[in-house]
This record gives sequence, structure tokens and C-alpha cells, in this order.
Amino acid sequence: MYHIPVMLDECIDGLQIKADGIYVDVTFGGGGHSKKILERLGEKGKLLAFDVDKDAAKNKIDDPRFILIQANYRHLKRFLKLHGVTSVNGILADFGISSYQIDEPSRGFATRFDAPLDMRMDVTQPVSAKDVVNNYSSEQLQNILGFYGEVSNAKTLANKIIEQRAVSPIETTKDLVEVCKMVAKGIEVKYLSQVFQAIRIDVNDELNAIKDFLKQSMEVLDEGGRLVIMSYHSLEDRLTKNFMKYGVFDAEPEKDLYGNFEHHLKVITKKPIEASREELKKNPRARSAKLRIAEKV
Repeated sequence: MYHIPVMLDECIDGLQIKADGIYVDVTFGGGGHSKKILERLGEKGKLLAFDVDKDAAKNKIDDPRFILIQANYRHLKRFLKLHGVTSVNGILADFGISSYQIDEPSRGFATRFDAPLDMRMDVTQPVSAKDVVNNYSSEQLQNILGFYGEVSNAKTLANKIIEQRAVSPIETTKDLVEVCKMVAKGIEVKYLSQVFQAIRIDVNDELNAIKDFLKQSMEVLDEGGRLVIMSYHSLEDRLTKNFMKYGVFDAEPEKDLYGNFEHHLKVITKKPIEASREELKKNPRARSAKLRIAEKV
């Protein structure tokens, strides 16, 4: 299976789908969420889906109400406009990496395979994980490992990578895993996961893409429209939470003389929704998922 949709019913319910509405699934993947949205749309409804990964096109849905856009969701507004859409009734985003990308060895996302060190969601982009690991300075490596992966000994690992690549290039996932094992702290599996996450986020510029997407979502979302966002780690979730609550990403916005600030989203989920115990038994990858919903006012 390409990908098991996480909290499928909760996501679809959160959108409050109108039969004749226009909706956007910005992370199409295996099409699980999109198929469910189409089930609730009438003949006049429309669904546009985004996915930058060319492999996702294999899952394209044959339905006259459906359009698959092979582009990064950070270009949401531009590509909607190209398809004659200026406002929508709901937007769904399921951030993070798909099961398919993790399970396909050639993509280089997983620690358990020996594969080319790639990690690009868009395989046409020039910079891969191999380029990052072999060309970044010690300071650059330390920054991404510490910030994106929250690796506790980021400086030690960065220096070890520099030392090892001077002997021979780090070209495969196994090469990188072997370097990490030399300095790993705590639970090894978790440590490796943090390192690979950090490099993946940098390669795909994921956090900046999320910021671009969220800002544009406000420009295209109709009044009363829903924004439904699923995150899998604290960095994504923090951006989503702050944006939904304040309309900014890093801190509270400036208030006027009366202590008010202008923002056009009403938070529906005071606390994020998490996967049920039953779902976790079927799909362990749902354990870190946090679902947040907001409505444009």
C-alpha cells in the first residue's frame, strides 16, 4: 500500500464538506484523503490535489471532479489561479513523509536500507541528502542537526561527518548510519531517526514551504472555510499552532492600543486531536500525528 491515511475520518469531518464546494488536498500521496473527500462531494463539487513527488501520479483518481497538480504546496495560490480557482471552501494538509517514501529503498529516506543518500521529495531538484552531507560546513551541519533534528550532540556528529567524508564520500544511507553509530547517544533507533529527519527537512526546505503554504491558505480560503492540518513533529506543529492562533509563526503578534490583534482564523481544536488506540494498533506511524483545525472568519 502506498500510504495508510492517518485519522482519515477526523480529517474529513474537520473539513465540513459542502456537496458543491471546492476543496484542496495539498498532500495527495496515495490519494486516501482525496478519495474520501470525493465521496462527500456532489456533481458540482471540485477537488484539486497537490503532490511534488512524481510517484504520486501513479495514484491519480479518474474522476471529472478531480485535478492533480504536480507541484509543491508552497505554490498553492499560483497553481490554483492557473486552474481558474481563486477561492476554496476547505484545505487539507498531511505534512511529513509518506509510508511509500519510507518503504521505497531507492528514495533514500529510511535508515534500514542500504540505498543512495537522496531524500528528495521532488527528484528533479538539484540538491540531495548526499550533497548536504558531503558539502555542508561543520557549522551548517551542526545547525540543521540541532534545530531540525534536535540532535543533542549535533556538534560532535557534524565534526565526525567532516572527518569521515575526508577519508571517503558518504554516499549511501548505510554510510551515514555507520558514521552516526560512532557517536550516537541514547536510543540508537531514535537518534538515527532524528538525524535523517533533520537532513530531510533541509533537503526539501520543508519548514519554509509550510510557512509559504499557510500564508497563502488565508488568501484563498473562503469565509467559513476550514483549514485542516496534520503534523508529525514539534517543528511543524508549532508553526501550525502559532499560525492558527495568531497568524504569525514565531511569537505573538503586535497588539493595538486596546490589546487586540487582527487575525482571521478561529481555532476549532483547542488541543490537537490524536489517533485513537484502535488506530495506533493498525497504523503505528500515527502515534506522533497531531491534527489541528481552524475556520476562516
